[in-house]
Amino acid sequence: MKHEIHRWASPALQREMTLQVWGHAGARVFVFPTTMGSHREWSDRHMHRRSVLGEHIDQGWLQLFCLDHVHDDSWYSDTLHPGAKAWRHLQYDRYLRDEVVPFSHSLNDNPYLIAVGASFGAYHATCFAFRNPHLVNRVIGLSGMYDIKKMTGDYSDGNVYACNPFDFMRHERDAERLAAFRRQDIILVVGRDDPSYENNRAFSALLWEQGIGNALRVWDGWAHDWPYWERMIRMYIGGHD
Repeated sequence: MKHEIHRWASPALQREMTLQVWGHAGARVFVFPTTMGSHREWSDRHMHRRSVLGEHIDQGWLQLFCLDHVHDDSWYSDTLHPGAKAWRHLQYDRYLRDEVVPFSHSLNDNPYLIAVGASFGAYHATCFAFRNPHLVNRVIGLSGMYDIKKMTGDYSDGNVYACNPFDFMRHERDAERLAAFRRQDIILVVGRDDPSYENNRAFSALLWEQGIGNALRVWDGWAHDWPYWERMIRMYIGGHD
């Protein structure tokens, strides 16, 4: 299995960022880590092994781009104002859009891009996919939370709004963007006993109200841990059931 590690000094973030690439061809998959994870998380959890996605990678059906985040100086900073945390997230979005997307194309010209993440990584995947619907074809959120105001004490401003799918998707009126959302394959997976279940249900309904089809898949129990995410990603990486 082809494996590469790449790093560069990001102009958008003014810091060095690292990512791992697993595979040689196929749909490009942007993998967002959980809160405490990094670009090593999915490989540390053996998600690239044959028991999970290894066959898809070996066969050239998928190529994983396992990303880092900037949680330490954005949403999980103890000192920054919520608006400043959101501004840092918007810089991260620019890093993804203007640096990682072109880099991925330089390695693989497959036009199909999937964004996926578990827990807080699911927020990242959906926020990136919905801020950039012309770039992302499928988004898979596993056990995610899609209202970032839960991280800001309900504070909002222009920056927080721009980072909050629950708000900006509710008010989207641009016909071209709405058409792009309706072309996306949107999959939200959550356990019935997960604290974020109601947020997932409400977010799915909000999208349907906008005419944006999506697959809300509710699993029994809590379902918020790696053994569940392994089974979920195997089931939904190719699209909803």
